[in-house]
This record gives sequence, structure tokens and C-alpha cells, in this order.
Amino acid sequence: MAHRPDTDVEQAYRRCARMQLRRDPTYWWAVRCLPADRRPGLHALYGFVRGADDIADARVPCADRRAALDAWQHELETGLASGASAHPVIAALVDAGPRHALPLHLLGGYMDSMRSDCDEPVRMRTQEQLDAYMDGTATVGPVVAPLLGAPAAQEARLQRLGVAFQLANLIRDVGPDWALGRVYLPGLEEEDLLRGLATARLREHIAWQIDRARGLFAETELLTQALPVRVRRGVRMAVAVYSAVLDRIERQGCDVLTRSTALRPWESAVAVAGALRG
Repeated sequence: MAHRPDTDVEQAYRRCARMQLRRDPTYWWAVRCLPADRRPGLHALYGFVRGADDIADARVPCADRRAALDAWQHELETGLASGASAHPVIAALVDAGPRHALPLHLLGGYMDSMRSDCDEPVRMRTQEQLDAYMDGTATVGPVVAPLLGAPAAQEARLQRLGVAFQLANLIRDVGPDWALGRVYLPGLEEEDLLRGLATARLREHIAWQIDRARGLFAETELLTQALPVRVRRGVRMAVAVYSAVLDRIERQGCDVLTRSTALRPWESAVAVAGALRG
């Protein structure tokens, strides 16, 4: 008989699932397409990375955020070493990591990217800086490989898929990120952001970044075919929704400052339906 987590850990898994549904319903529904025994582990991983992201976004001094991120990472490492955590979120990942042989040590790269979000202000001056940041956040891809049943040979493509998702997020969130004092896309001019104007040069750069994101998604097309049949729908759904975000931005002339970049419910539904038919 398979080992079942104790009540406190089960509650932590449920808390992570609720958090994902509330904060990122696209990924929640994608996870729902996966086999039932894989879903809790993905919810647990989401809970950890979302917690780190929230710490990095908190409106408190940089030093306080960095200290909180250190404590967050330490709680996971301590829990893994002892085999248990009393933390209401991290307890789930402490259970899921050994249960599914997740390479959680790779999350150090993710945490380093979150620490860079604490800079005041955040400015990615070169494409190399941006790539290093995205590579850090995309370490989540290889971490989930065991949950997706991905062959070892596909781990690099999983990382690239994570970069594609992250770049799509950064394109979508230019306005909100600017409000937090952050400029991730190195080709954007602060003068345009200060004035809130979608100038020709801003639109041109967003169009270039969209092409780059599409190229990254295209690089990972073979990944889906290499995954077990029962997990493909979830991956296709996430890719379809993020691709629809890029489509919407393009239809609006790559204006990410004065036009909404969020998908309308019907746009999300169309993207999901197309992915499920694929």
C-alpha cells in the first residue's frame, strides 16, 4: 500500500492547491489535466515558488526581502534534511521532493533570481542579464521532470520551455513591473515608461521579444511528443494560453502600456479548447 502523507502534510498540499487556483488558474487547470497522483507534487512546488515570488514583491526594504528569501530557502533545506517541516506551505514540498525524487537542489537558481528582484531598482541592461535571470527562474522545469515523466534527454527542453513562459510573463507585465520599479526587457526606454507611452520604439522592441518567445516555444515542440500521453494535454494547455497572450498583445499593436494584456475569459477558453483538441 502506498504511503499517505499525515494530516498536516495533506493540509499543506490542499493549501498549495488553493493558492494555485486563486493566483494562477491557468496552471491550475493545466495541472488538472495530469494524472491525479502527480497533481499534489506540482501544487506543492507552485506553493514554494509562489511564496518566494511574493516575498520578492513585498513592499518592504530590500534587505528585509533578501533575509526573508534566505529564511524561505533555509526552511526547505532544513525540512528536507530532517524529513519534515512545520511550515504550512513548505511541508508539502518537503514531502513531495523525496516521494517523487525531485531534484530540489536546482531551486537554488530560482531563489537567486528572486534575490535579484530585490535590487532597487531592477534594471536588466543587457540581453545576457535577462537570459541569466530567466534561466534561474526556469530551473523549475527540470525540477518537475519526474512529475511529468519526462525522459532525462528532455530536461534541457523543459528548461527552455520555462524560459519561454517567463519571457511571455515579462512581455505581458511590462506595466505592472514598472510600477514595482523593475525593467526586465533591456531594449525598453525609461522615458517611454515614465510617460506611459507606447512609442514606435517600444512597440518594435516588444514585437522582437514576442518573436523570441515564439521561437522558444517552437524549440520545445518535440518535448510534448516525448512526454507520456497522459501528461501531454496539461503542457499543451499551458503553452496554448501563453501563446494566446502573445497573440493578444500583437493584435493590439504591441502596446503593453495603455492596453490590457490580460486574456478575456473567452480567449482563454478558446485557447484551452484548441489545446484539448490537439
